[in-house]
Amino acid sequence: MSTREDEFREQLRATFKVEAEEHLQAIGAGLLELEKAPSPREQRRIIDTVFRAAHSLKGAARAVNFAEIESICQSLEDVFASWKRQESAPSPGEMDKLHRALNAITAALAAPGASRDAGTSAPALTAGTPVHAARPKAAATEVVAPPAQGAAEKASSEETVRIAVGKLDARLLEAEEMLTAKLTTGQRVNDLRELAGRFEAWRKEWGAVEPEVRALRQALDRAAPGRAEPRLAPRLAGLLEFFDWNLDYLKSLENKGAALTRTAEQDFRVVGKLVDDLLEDSKKLLLLPFATIAAPFPKLVRDLCRDQGKEADLAIRGEEVEIDKRILEEMKDPFIHLLRNCVDHGIEPTGERDRLGKPRRATITLAVSRLNGNKVELLVSDDGAGIDTDRVKESAVKHGLVSAEEARQLGESEALELVFRADVSTSAIITQLSGRGLGLAIVREKTEKLGGAVAIESRRHAGTTVRITLPVTLATFRGILVEVADRLFVVPTAQVERVARVKPEDIQTVEGRETISLRGRAVALARLDAALELPRPAPSTEPPAAFPVVILGAGEQRIAFAVDAVRDEHEVLVKPLRKPLVRVRNIAGATVLGSGQVAPILNVADLLKTARKTGGAATRVAGEARPAEAEAKTILVVEDSITSRMLLKGILESAGYRVKTAVDGVDAFTALRAESFDLVVADVEMPRMNGFDLTAKIRADKKLAELPVVLVTALEAREDRERGIDVGANAYLVKSSFDQSNLLEAVRRLI
Repeated sequence: MSTREDEFREQLRATFKVEAEEHLQAIGAGLLELEKAPSPREQRRIIDTVFRAAHSLKGAARAVNFAEIESICQSLEDVFASWKRQESAPSPGEMDKLHRALNAITAALAAPGASRDAGTSAPALTAGTPVHAARPKAAATEVVAPPAQGAAEKASSEETVRIAVGKLDARLLEAEEMLTAKLTTGQRVNDLRELAGRFEAWRKEWGAVEPEVRALRQALDRAAPGRAEPRLAPRLAGLLEFFDWNLDYLKSLENKGAALTRTAEQDFRVVGKLVDDLLEDSKKLLLLPFATIAAPFPKLVRDLCRDQGKEADLAIRGEEVEIDKRILEEMKDPFIHLLRNCVDHGIEPTGERDRLGKPRRATITLAVSRLNGNKVELLVSDDGAGIDTDRVKESAVKHGLVSAEEARQLGESEALELVFRADVSTSAIITQLSGRGLGLAIVREKTEKLGGAVAIESRRHAGTTVRITLPVTLATFRGILVEVADRLFVVPTAQVERVARVKPEDIQTVEGRETISLRGRAVALARLDAALELPRPAPSTEPPAAFPVVILGAGEQRIAFAVDAVRDEHEVLVKPLRKPLVRVRNIAGATVLGSGQVAPILNVADLLKTARKTGGAATRVAGEARPAEAEAKTILVVEDSITSRMLLKGILESAGYRVKTAVDGVDAFTALRAESFDLVVADVEMPRMNGFDLTAKIRADKKLAELPVVLVTALEAREDRERGIDVGANAYLVKSSFDQSNLLEAVRRLI
């Protein structure tokens, strides 16, 4: 086959993947609607829709010789056709099988080499064949430009074109680079204004002595020829003539400078408008409706609820709100974390909701709305149990984030802020789904990286709401230029609470660190050069009467950073760091100023962490694994399979832990009574004494009651997980989706 034909086939298959995802979303949405028991008429309409989507997907798969997907679609068609003929009706079991079939298609699309010719047939759509969906890859191939907004009758006649996303990204980058030209033009205007000002000052200085020169000339003219010094007269005349010439020349330079300044200002206005319009129009090319990432969420919630034995509906509002494609891609995982939290932590089991008088089916809301300016608010809420702040405080104390005394003094809002710290979790047990204390920390990290902010509200037994504020588009933002240690840095304006001047006598020491008073509240004070580990200039002999500070904040945290000078506010074009400087602490990127100077852009979240550490605060960085501590810990692995036993032993020993093994629960309990261990990792299904009984026996023993226990098992049913919680296990990991990082993470958290 020729290279040209190969390229054509690859393009055809790439187009098929885009089309397949659209059909999968339509089928998935239809199945979710059918589960809500619509009216017979509405049910027939939905069945017709999903049947057509399955038929279209089958035809497209056949066109690219994708036999596996074609076979699954044929099975889907058979089921939908049976429903159309009313030979059978949708049932919960049938729905589960259909969703597994969709997962199989998604996995086939995402599998390596999926676009190659598939010669194997797919398994038939039968019950008892669970299919685990692989996460689909981002559609990096093509997007369809939507029709321009307008009247409905015009929309149908609008032409569309498929444009590679890479080409759109390239055009936007080129448009963003034009901002540098605008900033440079503005800098040249400032330079010309300064030069014209100097000419004017010089002309005024010369003009100030002009009356004296004129008086000298008149005196020279009146002097009698015989009384004047013969050699002095010509010299004075020449000097006066030179003065007149210089004064005229300065006036000419002043006029020319003023004319150049006016021309440059006009050019700046024209170039600035052209660049602004070009950049704005280019950014709109990458604006996509929120529905682009929200389409899979209803099915995600449905699958999570089925797994947890709960009932909930996901209501999505504002799907039409358009946001930068790059922001949507970055925020997809955080939204999945939030929805998982809603199901796992927030929504109560149906029996509990019945007891509390709540609707049996819970409601999870995902709402998107535009705010003033270049901002959008994304809200995720549930009507579940709310956050137990007492358990949040306990978790924070356990991991050394706050002391027990500090935890007792925390108010409700301050305690809620702790859930954004790594390792803090209200879950009593670690599972594959949650309980590791990472989800909300990731949400805040991603949000702040994009220049946004996140806040949380919760009421016991009433539910939890997470509000995320993000820019609609990326690329440019406003930044404050500060000077410290003879260097220039940019601080994002959105994260600057205020700029102030502080007198040395206003600084107080509270609990061993310097603070200032801001609106009646003590705010920690740090030096920016110290946080950035810059060499400090030699102190001046006379201390300044006052010095500038920039108060930075993220969430409820506020720290004032002392700087040498605050220059002004600029429009900033972000230049991302490249290898090997992909991740530099305290630095988010760089920008080129109008003067041509490169200025680093500060990472405010990093700066706050650095200031807390260097400022002598009592808190330590949570989750730092210390090799010395890991070497001091001893773990007992209980597993009857020699292969699994050696695998677990190898994983833990490679992480630096001392490991001993036992073949079953009886052997393990004997070892626990004879030696001291820091943690137990046990299988569940073992002879003589299983893992559930071993855990219960450990909890019943006064000396062993506090010993952490991790159950690693193939039993993934909800009732088995609940039994693990009931007997007192600290973590429950399922072997079918076992990942050694999950095990090590759980072990690290527990010891």
